Amino acid sequence: MQRLAVIAKLKPESEKRAVELIKAGPPFDPDRLGFERHSVYLSGNQAVFVFEGGRLDHLLQGVIRDPDNLRVFGAWEPIIEGFPAVAREAYSWQRGSNGEGVGGVACLRTAIGIES
Repeated sequence: MQRLAVIAKLKPESEKRAVELIKAGPPFDPDRLGFERHSVYLSGNQAVFVFEGGRLDHLLQGVIRDPDNLRVFGAWEPIIEGFPAVAREAYSWQRGSNGEGVGGVACLRTAIGIES
């Protein structure tokens, strides 16, 4: 499964509007489009949209190409400063079935291109 985060810097005093937009839910049906998981994290000056699923490049293209989605995304434009950044997963850890972690240093080395 692939994971991707889109990080948007919020303009000052816009957190309340961001909360309203988040409460309205995504402008697309994540299940219908094939996402495994979608979540949004909000801090005082950032909104982080996390997408999880297989072939994320393909899934996100489906979201971006839909004209109805673009209208809803436009509601974010007045409260976002600059252009959002895309962050690809560089490290992940989860408990394995044997109680040991899956991921760790080996996965981090692979993600950032360091040979073992």
